[in-house]
Amino acid sequence: MTRLRRTMLYVPGNNAGMIRDAGIYKADCVMFDLEDSVSVHEKDSARFLVFQALTTLSYPGKELVVRINDPRTQTGRDDLEAIVRTGKAVIRLPKTESAADLTGCEERIETIERKAGIEPGSTGMMAAIESAAGVLNAKEIAFASKRLIGIAIGAEDYVTDLRTTRSPEGIELLFGRSMVLLAARAAGIDAIDTVYSDVNNEEGLREETALIKQLGFDGKSIINPRQIKIVHEVFTPGEREIRNALEVIEAIRDAERRGSGVVSLRGKMIDKPVVRRAEHVLDLARAAGIAVDAAGSAAGISEAAGPAAKSAAQG
Repeated sequence: MTRLRRTMLYVPGNNAGMIRDAGIYKADCVMFDLEDSVSVHEKDSARFLVFQALTTLSYPGKELVVRINDPRTQTGRDDLEAIVRTGKAVIRLPKTESAADLTGCEERIETIERKAGIEPGSTGMMAAIESAAGVLNAKEIAFASKRLIGIAIGAEDYVTDLRTTRSPEGIELLFGRSMVLLAARAAGIDAIDTVYSDVNNEEGLREETALIKQLGFDGKSIINPRQIKIVHEVFTPGEREIRNALEVIEAIRDAERRGSGVVSLRGKMIDKPVVRRAEHVLDLARAAGIAVDAAGSAAGISEAAGPAAKSAAQG
């Protein structure tokens, strides 16, 4: 794992105040949106605002992403030209339906990089899958480019394409989520879940986040800073989980010290998948402000981690 992407906060590209303040929130990623949240009459001004923010403001510790307009349109091409030149942001493609959508955009990105003196290949890409065609082509999309760091499912357009609506249980999204997740895992990239649009329903958000975490998603797109804390709390491992992860890592180290190729813990063999899961648990714990020591205890939970993280660490 190179970066945690538990939360990806949408910031409308035409909202100067939110763009300015985006760095103060504790989201892992900030996504400036030039597409759906910006009216057709404000596309140029929004692009200018985001460009200025990327080149003049600081967002310490944040992964910066920009959702551009359809790169097959002039507006989308203008977005690419401006954002890639900053060298500061991942490009998120909307409504991706095929591998060709990515490869065509990738060629334009490389051309811009070369003209701007940016190392070719340094600009990352994400793909948003928002239709039945996109879901069915998720595997091809996930493998389409080495620049791709993740794929995300966009629920609203997807359920409309299915001729249905979103339900509290989310049964209509299960197949789409599963396809996107499996494609991401097969390609070795991240899977990001869709937004939860009812910002006043904290319990609903908590339940949906627990569901997508159990499915295996790396994180969730969010539309309000109030949602950050809840999503992070759900992704925070409990003390028992942390203890087990530390024991796995220590068992590996002990075997290395002894020069043994066989590693076991409490009579069970430890293989690479178990080690990767343990490392991921510890990454999540540290991101939540939980300090873990070599003896396997959990301590030092920061106030920012929230009460759910505290109760988790207390068992």
